[in-house]
Amino acid sequence: MRSTSVDVVRIATKGPGDVSGLLSLIESGKIDPGAILAILGKTEGNGGVNDFTREYAVSALCAALAPHVDLPPHRVEERIAFVMSGGTEGVLSPHITVFTRAERVDRSSEGISGKRLSIGIAHTRDFLPEELGRSAQIEETAKAVATAMADAAIADPHDVHFVQIKCPLLTSERVESAVARGNKTVTSSAYGSMGYSRGASALGVAMALGEIDGEIGDGQVLRNFELFSSVASTSSGIELMHNVVIVLGNSSSSASPFEIGHAVMRDAIDSAAVIEALKCVGLGAGEGSKPMANRQLVNIFAKAEASPSGRVRGFRHTMLEDTDVSATRHARAAVGGLIAGLSGTGAVYVSGGAEHQGPAGGGPVAVIARL
Repeated sequence: MRSTSVDVVRIATKGPGDVSGLLSLIESGKIDPGAILAILGKTEGNGGVNDFTREYAVSALCAALAPHVDLPPHRVEERIAFVMSGGTEGVLSPHITVFTRAERVDRSSEGISGKRLSIGIAHTRDFLPEELGRSAQIEETAKAVATAMADAAIADPHDVHFVQIKCPLLTSERVESAVARGNKTVTSSAYGSMGYSRGASALGVAMALGEIDGEIGDGQVLRNFELFSSVASTSSGIELMHNVVIVLGNSSSSASPFEIGHAVMRDAIDSAAVIEALKCVGLGAGEGSKPMANRQLVNIFAKAEASPSGRVRGFRHTMLEDTDVSATRHARAAVGGLIAGLSGTGAVYVSGGAEHQGPAGGGPVAVIARL
């Protein structure tokens, strides 16, 4: 029986358009460009509606990879899933994480046992502006998650440890196009639409993985925060009108030298959950930066959110009342600092806005380690 092997490489970047590190690894033969399946990145933008560093980064990557995959730059996204998350506040360091997948011989012949890291991708159809934040986005996302799970050869939802989604947002032009057709969008606020899109996408993950009993509809998005996915990480951007879905988990069909585990942070200072996630893959706190550790940390992926209650463990916070700095930027900096301190590196993927992604004020945290 043949299997697949997934490799993961984290590459530091000097700016959102910096592809030199990736090209260097391709030229040295350490990365096969034809095997690249997904690239997740942190860029030094503001993470808001007008964060064009995300689109710039994807454009630069597509242009750099086009000659290596024999496609024009505008078609590279049809082959590779790109998710760029803006905002590297505090000690967070800009970087990209490259996932490759290739067919491999029978893993048993190489002494590989147990479940190993696997990855699958899928895309939803394009959404109409009036569908964002509503049932259509939830249902289409759930279908795409199921497709990505099959692509990753993951049958058991419990083997899914992180689902990264890039989803759209509304602009004035998109709102006007809906109105012109006699339809109303979930909100007229571009910034507000980011939360609706993230939330609906996360509920789609929960639906696909059976994390929620009963039906999920329009009325629960950004209203019933008791409903959430413990593995969803959704990030909205202006650069697309469909959802890009990346499923990460462990599969007995994988011959990868990596594995992934996760935990759920209950709030922005939940160090115990970060330590638990590290332990899931055989790492201890502070071991991530040690090259001689029995297992080597590759990256940590987490969601961050300013608690909507205005309090963290009984004490008032001011993140939601700061008109100078967005609450999502505060949250990324706080959670990024916590995770960096526990893992020993600031080159971690922390995304802001955790609506329906973990309990209110918290969020999932996943760790990939090399065995």
